[in-house]
Amino acid sequence: MSKPQRLALLPSETARAEEAASALAEAHEFVPLEEADVAVVLGGDGHMLHVLHQMLDTGRVIPAYGLNLGTVGFLMNKPKSSRALAERVARARPLAVTPLSMTATTGSGGSETFCAINEVSLLRETRQTALLEVSVNGKVRIPALACDGILVATPAGSTAYNLSANGPILPLGSAMLALTPISPFRPRRWRGAILPDHYEIAFRVLDPEKRPVAAVADQKELRDILAVKVKVAREHQLTLLFDPGKTLEERIFAEQFQF
Repeated sequence: MSKPQRLALLPSETARAEEAASALAEAHEFVPLEEADVAVVLGGDGHMLHVLHQMLDTGRVIPAYGLNLGTVGFLMNKPKSSRALAERVARARPLAVTPLSMTATTGSGGSETFCAINEVSLLRETRQTALLEVSVNGKVRIPALACDGILVATPAGSTAYNLSANGPILPLGSAMLALTPISPFRPRRWRGAILPDHYEIAFRVLDPEKRPVAAVADQKELRDILAVKVKVAREHQLTLLFDPGKTLEERIFAEQFQF
């Protein structure tokens, strides 16, 4: 018989999540995150991203099983079930999620690196459009893109901000990235690209004083950006757990048939 998994309970700060956490704590025994085999995350997609980034920051990366007590819950499982939580976690199917690594150079000459599970985006800071040079694998593909911004999305994140910006939905396991402009002005006809995920994508901010740009990796933002490089961070693979038949892959596939 396999050893029972030790679970950590990580609710968001909403009243609904805290109420559910209190009920679960009466029925189950939980341990601190540093002692757990699985993190049980209560809340929405934003809280799940927060917990996953917390793991990446601390180096303590374990599988995460989410229960949707937020709004969309794309990365989560339904909260109601006739099965006990420990049984649901034991039966859950793992899904590997590989984040992006964003390295941004700022106007001060400094450099910072953050991970992004959904997307890396560059956004204009003022009323002036951003003016960006776009390179792929060291070759300039667009010398000057005038736009509100641009983003690089993973398959897991392709149904989030990327989809709202009219980017493509990427199946999990496709080993592709979506490069999607946000309100492109020039070249007006460019609608983005789908790239193999072993490519490195680089952006250079043209005229940063007049047209300042911010870089955002999921929930982490840097301002006064001069340049950004984006690549897949295979060394930081994460694992999400889903109830059988309710995988993220199925949800992404089904999203393509929404009307």
